[in-house]
Amino acid sequence: MHPAVRPRPASRPAPQPAPRSRAPRPRSPADAESLRVLHRAARVLLEGLPGLTDRLVAALGERQPAYRAALDDDHAGIWQEVHRSLRHSVSSLLDPRGTRDTARRCSWRIGVGRAEQGIPLDAVLHAYRLGGALVWQELVDVTSRTAPEDVRLLVHVAGDVWNFVDEHCTLVADAYRQTERQLARRREDRVRLLAAALLDGTGRIADLPETARALGLPGQGRYTVVAVAGARSADVLRTLLPPRTRVHWHTGPQTDYGIVAGGDGPAAVPAVPPCDLRVGIGPAVDGLAAVGDARRLADTALLLCPGTGGTVRLAAHLPEALVVSSPDLASLLVERAFGPLARLEPADAEVLLDTVATWLACDGSAQRASRLLYCHRNTVLNRLRRYEQVTGRSLSRPADLVETALALTARRLLPRSRAR
Repeated sequence: MHPAVRPRPASRPAPQPAPRSRAPRPRSPADAESLRVLHRAARVLLEGLPGLTDRLVAALGERQPAYRAALDDDHAGIWQEVHRSLRHSVSSLLDPRGTRDTARRCSWRIGVGRAEQGIPLDAVLHAYRLGGALVWQELVDVTSRTAPEDVRLLVHVAGDVWNFVDEHCTLVADAYRQTERQLARRREDRVRLLAAALLDGTGRIADLPETARALGLPGQGRYTVVAVAGARSADVLRTLLPPRTRVHWHTGPQTDYGIVAGGDGPAAVPAVPPCDLRVGIGPAVDGLAAVGDARRLADTALLLCPGTGGTVRLAAHLPEALVVSSPDLASLLVERAFGPLARLEPADAEVLLDTVATWLACDGSAQRASRLLYCHRNTVLNRLRRYEQVTGRSLSRPADLVETALALTARRLLPRSRAR
């Protein structure tokens, strides 16, 4: 009664559902006679079980496409399992209480096995009912051949037979769905582990083909990593990239990462993303093996994002990236460049530094800087000369100018406690 395909070797014992308690219904004399007829026919079925198994296996191959490939792959193994399943089921007609637990365990294992093999649940339940119909028809045929006058008595036990089939269909469905959920969790866990290893740069080269398949990404090509902070909604994250972009999102404790196939996908990320997100985009790298490097570069870009939100592409902010990538050296640079200003009043030093920063932002134009600072052009020039006198640096000397510009960047980006 239980058509089945041989399951893969189980890594755990099959769960045992609690048996359902049913109050025995009173038996009338007619019921007792009907049971006698049922038992007589069931014994005949047990004797001819190999032939019944042949018929059921053949019916499965003809009527259930989902089983055909499995039958082609392991016909003998399936035949043995169908035979065993039918034996449990027919024996249950003779001794319901004595064989109940064994029959239920058999049905549970079938549900687990079918879920592991990926055979659709609808096909499994249809196969179960196909087996039930075959057994019932055989009971009627046997009784018709041996005692035609007793066929009418089988009507009294038909409900019991089909209740048994329905009970085991429910049991198979429960086992199938429970196993399906477990398999889904395992797949999700595996995908998370593979993605995390890829982003950390700790994945094995041998795992890259599996990683590409699991993440839905091509095995070859260029990749970009997008680092996102400030929101936990996958729906919001998906709005950052255009449709049909091949991307796998990985949710982390503090930062979410998008592994984007192709170097051009992140170009469509808005400069002001929704929901005050902070988005860092690293440069493209070649191949999945380099995704760990791309993630570190995306993290660096994320460090440059303002707290109020925005998008930073690392390629456009390389000097700032150098500063935040080595905060200890950046702090030493600030001390070296601006240490002499400590002799001045803090407010006075702040005015000089603000003037130098504005002058640099205006491409060295004192006129434009004066308009931003609301002072005269000569005032800007006087402040610049005073800065040079106090620090001993010349803003016309390229080396000093580069050092000053980097020190100003470090002072702006690093925590004040590190930049003093």
